[in-house]
Amino acid sequence: MTDPVWPTADRTDKLLQAARDGNASAVESLLGQHRELLHRIVDVRLDQRIKRRVDVSDIVQDVLIEANRRLRDYLNHPSLPFSLWIRQIALDRIIDAHRRHRVSAKRSIDREHTFSVGGMDESSLELIGQLRDHQLTPAAAAAQREVVAGVEAAIEQLGDDDREVILMRHYEQLGNQEIATCLGLSEPAASMRYLRALKRLRRLLVDEDDSIGPQESQR
Repeated sequence: MTDPVWPTADRTDKLLQAARDGNASAVESLLGQHRELLHRIVDVRLDQRIKRRVDVSDIVQDVLIEANRRLRDYLNHPSLPFSLWIRQIALDRIIDAHRRHRVSAKRSIDREHTFSVGGMDESSLELIGQLRDHQLTPAAAAAQREVVAGVEAAIEQLGDDDREVILMRHYEQLGNQEIATCLGLSEPAASMRYLRALKRLRRLLVDEDDSIGPQESQR
């Protein structure tokens, strides 16, 4: 599966200017080019049991409707790059979904594993390559879905700050500058946070490997 790519700044800027000029098709293109990335953001962050009640695509559609409703205010006062602005609307909708469904099914949802990539894709392969020092080729990794499950479980064990920066970097495909903006950090501080999170994630996976007996590890 190919990773979705954030729209280029140049294209987004042109669409924003056309939207300011009242071009309705530009607004449609502006929102539409973010749909796939918004789907990724919601999919990796939404609790698995909530996914049984709410379709990810429905939340994405709500995000696009809300972004369209608030677009004029954004165009007049752009406090963030557009991609980060619409991303924040998605995060707010995810929080809303969790709050609503925790009220109706709190006991079962609170015990559920929350993170899921939804399948082996380029993000997973890239991250596994870094964590396993490239011992697994992409073809070998793709044939071993338990590797992905182990990485997901390890990400879930990270603290909130570490898990957030890993998700932003590898599964949302945000660059260091964008991560720094989202987190309110300097770029060197954002880079250091990412490297620390990667180190902790690697340590968790090493500990997991050490806990597997020799016969299991050779299977």
